[in-house]
Amino acid sequence: MENICVVGAGSWGTALSVTLSNKGHKVKLWDIDKDHLEALRKDRENVRYLKGVPFNNNLSLVSHLEEGLQDASIVVFSAPAQHFREALKSCLPLLKDQLLLNVAKGIEMDSLKLLSQVAEEIAPSFKFAVLSGPSHAEEVGQFLPTTVSVSSRDEKTAEKIQDIFMTDKFRVYTNSDILGVQLGGALKNIIALGAGISDGMGYGDNAKAAIMTRGIAEIARLGERMGAKKETFLGLSGIGDLIVTCTSEHSRNRRCGLMIGQGINPEEATRRVGMVVEGMYTTQAAYKLAQELSVDMPITRAIHGVVYEGTDVNKTAEMLMQRDKKHE
Repeated sequence: MENICVVGAGSWGTALSVTLSNKGHKVKLWDIDKDHLEALRKDRENVRYLKGVPFNNNLSLVSHLEEGLQDASIVVFSAPAQHFREALKSCLPLLKDQLLLNVAKGIEMDSLKLLSQVAEEIAPSFKFAVLSGPSHAEEVGQFLPTTVSVSSRDEKTAEKIQDIFMTDKFRVYTNSDILGVQLGGALKNIIALGAGISDGMGYGDNAKAAIMTRGIAEIARLGERMGAKKETFLGLSGIGDLIVTCTSEHSRNRRCGLMIGQGINPEEATRRVGMVVEGMYTTQAAYKLAQELSVDMPITRAIHGVVYEGTDVNKTAEMLMQRDKKHE
């Protein structure tokens, strides 16, 4: 059994902490929000983000990073993608030779870097892995069957994470394509926004299926241009994650899109979700990447128009349907 520090006590960090501690690992959970930590310590569950999932005795809450990292062999970063750099920098002076794992999904807006690239920039000497796939925290916290992928540039690192996380309800596959695994997990949030908008407009299942299918096509186009493997997007961190995020009531990106489709402005829709909506950030990053790399991403471009340019959703839908004829 391992000593594990989890940085970030949102719904996903909490669900993984419960999963790991239930397996017998000693888990220390830390968050920058001291009031939130105190509530977790008092309630012995995350009432705010993951209600109904009690903590066991292997899971402890720590107020200081030093305490969490002191004996840890693995550090799991579950902070939102836009705060990953800051979280890693905060830990860096306290790290020795721990294995680092990121479980957030996104692209850094300012640099347009994947989070593994951020880690390579500021912590190049550490072994680093990412975990992604169709995995809503609400279901993982209830120990419902879930499968995910773990990827690292070092095969043994990925296999070690696989061994540590694997349970009879949480199945982990290894994947050598660290770029593709991250891009699939990040970019599907854009398409989930689109699926939610479509649902909010009352467009039905046919339209949503089209958005998902053509969405994975443009995700793969950008991924291949960036050096990822096309087949990765047919797997868990590609089409698997896309399906669950575009269709589930648990999906905050879909919920946000649903409200936008119903006429609520994007800023207010994000506020009402009550948690970070990564797709709102990833839309902007992917839009810039598509421009820089000359990749055609019409759905991403359309959602960027709705979210950041105030384009009317009805006109956007008409524009997508009336594009020039294409061969699939």
